Amino acid sequence: MKKFRNIALVGTSHVAGESTRRVNAAFGEISPDIVAVELDRNRLYALKNKVRRPKNLELIKAFGLGGFIFYVIGEFVQKKIGKIVNIEPGSEMLAALKLAEKSKADIALIDRDISITMKRFSKNFRKRELFRLLIDSFRPPAEEMAFDFSKIPPEELVRKVIRYTKKRYPSLHRILIDERDIYMARQLHRLHRLFPDKKILAVMGAGHIDGVLAYLNKEQ
Repeated sequence: MKKFRNIALVGTSHVAGESTRRVNAAFGEISPDIVAVELDRNRLYALKNKVRRPKNLELIKAFGLGGFIFYVIGEFVQKKIGKIVNIEPGSEMLAALKLAEKSKADIALIDRDISITMKRFSKNFRKRELFRLLIDSFRPPAEEMAFDFSKIPPEELVRKVIRYTKKRYPSLHRILIDERDIYMARQLHRLHRLFPDKKILAVMGAGHIDGVLAYLNKEQ
């Protein structure tokens, strides 16, 4: 767990069972007044209500062709890993939301609207990178980047994967990681300014922690 002033940041993996335990432990340690989660309104609604998956044509219209292809690849990979470790993708976010509701903590949605992210992805993602991503999704990870999917990967491994992503898929890194790091950091900084005396717990993917912290420190 990392801290910035009155904000504690907990890094999770969207398919790791350890993530829900880490979220529970953070609640016990901090007793937050505000819980900020890596979700937008649409993803929150879909997660809580188990909304049916939109038809492919609807997704293409909403995200663009490139965004749709990335969505399908990401969906396939998360479901595949989820079955291996016997956990539903997004369960750590649901755990955070349920704990917030139980403790009567306020909930803040700090991620950018997924449709904006996917449209930017569709517009800017290069075909060469998309082809690489498609091929790589069927390959086993390199030995130095392999880890137990039931656990959150170590920090150094997360950094190594982020560096690899930036080099191999620069457009993906910029749109999916860097831009959202900036967006979430600004949302958290806004919460800090509005509620300087409140305890804030931010729950987000482990790959965002370093970037969000860096931008939070820049915003001081």
